[in-house]
Amino acid sequence: MADLVTCIELAGAAAGAGGLGYAKARAPRVYWSLVGMPLTWGRFAWNYNSTMDVCGLTVQPSGFRAFVKRNVARSEVRPVPPKIRRVRPTSTGLHITLRLPAGLEPADIAASSERLRHAFGVRSVTVTETKPGHVELRMTGWDVLSRVRLPRKATPRDLVVPVALREDGTVFERDYRKVPHALTLGANQSGKSVYQRNLIKGLAQLPVGLIGIDCKRGVEQGRYASRLSALVTSPEDAGRLIDALIGEMEERFDLLALHQVSDLWELPADLRPVPLVVLVDEIAELFFVTSKKDEPARDKTVMQLVRLGQMARAVGIYLEVCGQRFGSDLGKGATALRAQLTGRVVHRVNDKQTAEMGLGDIAPDAVIAVTTIAPDRPGVAVAGDTSGGWSRIRTPETTPDEAAAVCRAFADLVPELPFLAPFRPVDQLAVPPRPASPPRVRPQPVTE
Repeated sequence: MADLVTCIELAGAAAGAGGLGYAKARAPRVYWSLVGMPLTWGRFAWNYNSTMDVCGLTVQPSGFRAFVKRNVARSEVRPVPPKIRRVRPTSTGLHITLRLPAGLEPADIAASSERLRHAFGVRSVTVTETKPGHVELRMTGWDVLSRVRLPRKATPRDLVVPVALREDGTVFERDYRKVPHALTLGANQSGKSVYQRNLIKGLAQLPVGLIGIDCKRGVEQGRYASRLSALVTSPEDAGRLIDALIGEMEERFDLLALHQVSDLWELPADLRPVPLVVLVDEIAELFFVTSKKDEPARDKTVMQLVRLGQMARAVGIYLEVCGQRFGSDLGKGATALRAQLTGRVVHRVNDKQTAEMGLGDIAPDAVIAVTTIAPDRPGVAVAGDTSGGWSRIRTPETTPDEAAAVCRAFADLVPELPFLAPFRPVDQLAVPPRPASPPRVRPQPVTE
């Protein structure tokens, strides 16, 4: 009987171990909640003081505290680590708020993030300053970028599109009100196209006008024509389209001047023009020319794009530029245009110089992270902005058919924009567009 009980206990233990192993591989959130989080929390609490001391993240205590320790508590005066203010478990890791003592700054903690990651046995440690004197350690217990699934609540809204997942488990969003223009770089098979599909899939569900510039004969954006207000597939047509956008931009500025406001969103809703997102698939195709006689047209197109980057944000025209490389080697105006593209997303690239083109001027520390992206992990990228912050992200797998299906489902959101009528995709000509916002009041010249 005793042998039978022992066998049953062993079988139960084996089944439990097998269940945990299965959960770790197939349901990592469940495994983290049941096993990983308690173990990591305990390891953190047990080793915190010694780890901070070894990593050089402690300071000498104040004179009063040292006096109390030495004369009242009769104990040894030891360096002081950051004080733990809060530990908050999440479905992917731990968020720990620390109060920094005098003498430490957030950069000190960030510089030791790799050492802290190994010391506490977590997948990654991201340091974020929450307010002066306080930082948050965002520990990730497992590789959330191995199989990316955006939370159900991550849906497009206003001008915010959830595009990817950060390595700390939070959602990376493309917010056009905060970051109006952006540049996406990446080599072939790096996941750049998947990023664009997710972006178009989200934008298609919003009341915006989508304008496609795909000089590769429309092979990328042609399948989304049902949701595009305009689509051009050659540099010549792109130049004419950009000229039309400049004309629309100037009319919108006249409208702002008429109502004495400085931003599109300050206008009354019934007078506000529809926002426009210009999707440039391969920017290099707008720079390359085959003969000297084409250079003036190329220079004009590039300069008009620079004008859009400099001024169009205020009137609700946003640029989303994509390419494999982007630097001065493309030609005149390339660096001027890049300087206007605030948001940067860089996938795996073929050389360090390309990474420096995308991130070196805004987040130099992120260049090294780009060069370490493995070829077998398409969709992984490094996202940065002019604040100097950056993070690893990965977009969920989205097929062209899925993105095209969403575009067809929301084809009724295509606004009526007369200035774009010459550039409407051919397969839309039989479908009447949805009326845009009520007719705008055109500014009248002032007469004596």
